[in-house]
Amino acid sequence: MTREELEHIIRASADVTDQYEFVIVGSQSILGPVPHPQDVFTMSAEADIYPLHTPELAEKIDGALGEGSHFHDTYGYYAQGVGPETAVLPAGWMDRVHRVQSERTHGRVGYCLDVVDLFMSKAVAGREKDRAFCIALLAYRHVTVEQVLALVPDMPLDEASRKKLKASIRRWASATQGG
Repeated sequence: MTREELEHIIRASADVTDQYEFVIVGSQSILGPVPHPQDVFTMSAEADIYPLHTPELAEKIDGALGEGSHFHDTYGYYAQGVGPETAVLPAGWMDRVHRVQSERTHGRVGYCLDVVDLFMSKAVAGREKDRAFCIALLAYRHVTVEQVLALVPDMPLDEASRKKLKASIRRWASATQGG
């Protein structure tokens, strides 16, 4: 997905829900802070999105713009309507979002996660594709080990989960350094 395609999804989501502000979580939120990232970060054809003030309207987005929809068939990418609970994020994440607003969004706003918050969300999700995404963020220096380790205490996790998260981050950082 490209930044322009994300802007199209924001515009189409606004048309479907009659809302003004949206939150984009998941891998394609990188397109806010890094409008033209390396190809490894733009492989996904979906953007996870929900209306900021009425997240329950995400169902409308999923129905009209989701996987297998006419929108998806027409453009080759789609919106997945999700909820705020989809991403586990550190305290203060909303203060770090990147605003995507342009003529291509018809003035509507998409708030994309900061790269460090995206990393933390992916690290907690812990699927193989999330691990690979986190390692790539480290390898391409979109985040540093110090930045992400500093956010671990701000994660809404118990102490055992935080300890496991720190160990994973250190292991991934080691993998980017060839050791």
